[in-house]
Amino acid sequence: MADLGIYVHWPFCLSKCPYCDFNSHVRAKIDDAAWAQALTRELETIAARLDARRPLASIFFGGGTPSLMPGRTVASVLQTAERLFGFAHNIEITLEANPTSVDAARFRDYRAAGVNRVSLGVQALNDEDLRALGRLHTVDEALRAVALAQATFPRASFDLIYARPRQTAEAWDAELTRALGQGCTHYSLYQLTFEEGTPFHAALTRGTMTELDTDVAASLYELTQARMNAAGLPAYEISNHAKPGEESRHNLIYWRYGDYVGVGPGAHGRLTIGGKKIATATERQPEAWLAGVAERGDGLERWENVSAHEQGTEALLMGLRLSEGIERTHIESLLGQAIPQSRIAALEAQGFLTRDANRLRTTPKGRLVLNAILKELVA
Repeated sequence: MADLGIYVHWPFCLSKCPYCDFNSHVRAKIDDAAWAQALTRELETIAARLDARRPLASIFFGGGTPSLMPGRTVASVLQTAERLFGFAHNIEITLEANPTSVDAARFRDYRAAGVNRVSLGVQALNDEDLRALGRLHTVDEALRAVALAQATFPRASFDLIYARPRQTAEAWDAELTRALGQGCTHYSLYQLTFEEGTPFHAALTRGTMTELDTDVAASLYELTQARMNAAGLPAYEISNHAKPGEESRHNLIYWRYGDYVGVGPGAHGRLTIGGKKIATATERQPEAWLAGVAERGDGLERWENVSAHEQGTEALLMGLRLSEGIERTHIESLLGQAIPQSRIAALEAQGFLTRDANRLRTTPKGRLVLNAILKELVA
């Protein structure tokens, strides 16, 4: 069968960033032993529902701030996962880290537990903008964390947010130059979005914060593509750049619409069981999730079949994010209908899509308007 992954959500942060709409929470005290036990128990519950034992291609600790987890908690989860599923020989085990919660001893514990890839949330290489983004680290602290990650783990990724208010092309180019100078083999470069429910969105609504002009943001995107291509780190997905072979194998499971188990508060999953695609989701509120696991073995609040048409729509949207594109006939078999050639041709003529043989691919221009393309293809 295709690759299987596990996503583990650690919902706690030292503080809540004003742009973040992820399921993250600040707590004065965390019972680490209770959380380790609950995460492993939910893994056991979900594993028991699968058709067969499937070796894991990837495990991803996301959050929140997973680098607040004790090493023994990470080790407990990984030992349980290996016992229940088995590990592929080249398994990728990623942990997201925040520069403010990084120290050498903690990193050594994660490496000893089996983590072999770290994704560092640097977010900006400008102290003023770091403060505006609500980050608790400085540029110097972030770069020390990057160096420590590179010295401790076989692979390290570097996250930045651009198209920040008032950001210029010159300033972003300087940040990219400094980031590339760190020599990482993977970079996640995200445009700032003002998500509803966040303080940034509220400030935008009040008029106390101004979004970067869309034309300027588009020019920064084009600059990003040019700089990363020149550095040998092309975009394999809208916001993710890597040297060939250094792509995030876990995220590729998502974008190729593969199967993954989701555990922890607010985690989602997609699983194929009995020939059917199952969508899963867990309770978002940490204490409610913990109580659910204690009571029945999981914090699941959704476990339902995904229709073939929904699968086709989801697989199309995810696959069009990738530079490799999607197999048209596979998508059409899920949708239960052909994608009209006239619509493909129109999008191709406008420079949003390319096609060859059985594959459809979005162009860099097309990846900026994915939702509009999706509506055209499956209208």
